[in-house]
Amino acid sequence: MKTIIYHNPQCSKSREGLCVLEEIGEDVVIKNYLIEPPTYKELENLLKLLKVKPLDIIRKKEPIFKEKYEGKKLTKKQWIEAMIQDPILIERPIVVRGDKAVIGRPPTLIKDLIK
Repeated sequence: MKTIIYHNPQCSKSREGLCVLEEIGEDVVIKNYLIEPPTYKELENLLKLLKVKPLDIIRKKEPIFKEKYEGKKLTKKQWIEAMIQDPILIERPIVVRGDKAVIGRPPTLIKDLIK
């Protein structure tokens, strides 16, 4: 079974998550979501697998969040569109295996997912 990681190579936690997967010997598909943002459908599926709302996976400390989105009441659809437009907003790493997903913070959550 392939494991997908939504990865930002500049992020230390994302790199740690990828290392965990490689150490376990997982067959990993790396999605650099900053270069190729997830589609609307992908984000909807990630939210379903994570069992969260869009705002739960938004990085609220990002400057772009503070500039464009802080204090705004957006719909689910608008938040998903915001993540497509500004993918740096997406929390990382997100790891998907089968019909389960986790935000890999801390990286031990990734190990729990793979078990």
